[in-house]
Amino acid sequence: MPLRLEGRVAIVTGGGHGIGKAYARGLANEGAKIVIAEIDAAAAKAVADAMTKEGFAAIAVPTNVADGASVEQMARHAIEAFGRIDILVNNAAIFATVPMSRAPFDEIDPEEWDRMMAVNLRGAWLAVRAVVPQMRKQRYGKIINISSGTALKGSSSRIHYVTSKAGILGFTRTLAMEVGKDGIRVNCVAPGSTLSEENPDEGILKFRNAAAGERALQRVETPEDLVGAILFFASADSDFVTGQTLVVDGGSCLH
Repeated sequence: MPLRLEGRVAIVTGGGHGIGKAYARGLANEGAKIVIAEIDAAAAKAVADAMTKEGFAAIAVPTNVADGASVEQMARHAIEAFGRIDILVNNAAIFATVPMSRAPFDEIDPEEWDRMMAVNLRGAWLAVRAVVPQMRKQRYGKIINISSGTALKGSSSRIHYVTSKAGILGFTRTLAMEVGKDGIRVNCVAPGSTLSEENPDEGILKFRNAAAGERALQRVETPEDLVGAILFFASADSDFVTGQTLVVDGGSCLH
């Protein structure tokens, strides 16, 4: 069977670790050329180098999504290397690799609140601003934002994270309305509690296993469980789908 993404170019922000790395590999397996946009430059290079050795086309671009100039540079590097931008996966976030506080709402430091919004919400907006001009030239693009199942059902002791991910839901719908005329589709994936940590300790494993008991499919969710949804939204299979959120959590949040 032909590869679904042959000739396409995909940027994955936060692609050097965890779920982002799984997204990048899944897109490459379907023929896409990959830009690993990652604040951890060493991790980005390691992923891109490993993929290149396996025969995939991949480059690493050190990127801080909270910085407009850095994100513009990300888009320029993608175009210089591969000539186009077809897919953006807005995955970079403060959560696991860049940790967050898990504290009651009135104990979260205002500076941490602002940084959470700068990366998780403004970062998605800046990335879109950087890639949409190229997508408009092509009259084609797929933007895939990453929210969280917690945005649909709430979660105690991390209100800043949940609020940022709830913002992504409205961001997705509004952006879809604005860029549909340009042939750009905008959709969202909302993962459940996922074992995305690369070296999980006993506490993390206990936490992820507890989440498994709250879903219809009672097992731990892994990054690979999310790849199919990304490929659906990145490919022609979803060409008449935009402004939608797909929850991938094994049936924890039924809506």
